[in-house]
Amino acid sequence: MLKLNGVTVVYPDNTKAVDCVGLSVGEGESVALLGGNGAGKTSLLLAIVGILELSGGAIEIDGMLLNKKTVGAFRNKIGLVFQNPDDQLFMPYVYDDVAFGCRNCGMPEDEIKTKVDETLSKLKIGRLRDRSSMKLSGGEKRLAAIATVLVMRPSVLMFDEPTAFLDPSAKRALVETLNRLKQTKIIATHDLSFAAETCGRAVLLKNGSVAADGGLSLLDDAELMRSCGLA
Repeated sequence: MLKLNGVTVVYPDNTKAVDCVGLSVGEGESVALLGGNGAGKTSLLLAIVGILELSGGAIEIDGMLLNKKTVGAFRNKIGLVFQNPDDQLFMPYVYDDVAFGCRNCGMPEDEIKTKVDETLSKLKIGRLRDRSSMKLSGGEKRLAAIATVLVMRPSVLMFDEPTAFLDPSAKRALVETLNRLKQTKIIATHDLSFAAETCGRAVLLKNGSVAADGGLSLLDDAELMRSCGLA
């Protein structure tokens, strides 16, 4: 289980990006993290994986607290797919992008090959194995970026605006892909229809704080959506 207790992030200019967020996400749960621009969604995801330092509060997964000593182990358990796939795809071929994390951990090359091929097959993108990410469509890039994270076998997957840059067909393929994945998922998005298709719970952020936390019926509250910059 992932638990956040009073999580606060303050930037060097004293901007409070995340303000005392408390949240628990159970095993296998899919949670939509909703909010307009500047609500704190991305900052919260970056804090969960230790990229942004906490100004207050605590984060733990399976009883392990996030700190400077445990951040490596934390990142083994939680994978983050960035909004822009180009931030995660930088090698000559998709195979090398997906293999990068495993190689960085010193895994034997035969084990890496098995993990990469299994991951590409699971995402149904084995055909992209020997292609350059520079020649992929937006949807293909998104799936390749997911593969770079999924290959490390994290128990929690986090996505930052995963429908960005996608056309309707690619978005549909992404919905189907995410719904096949059994890991715990936190999906930061402002796309309400996508949230409804991929998640069973909605957490709304406003000015860095949790404004509401509940079932997808929250998405039908027009006034709440407007107040959170989503309508």
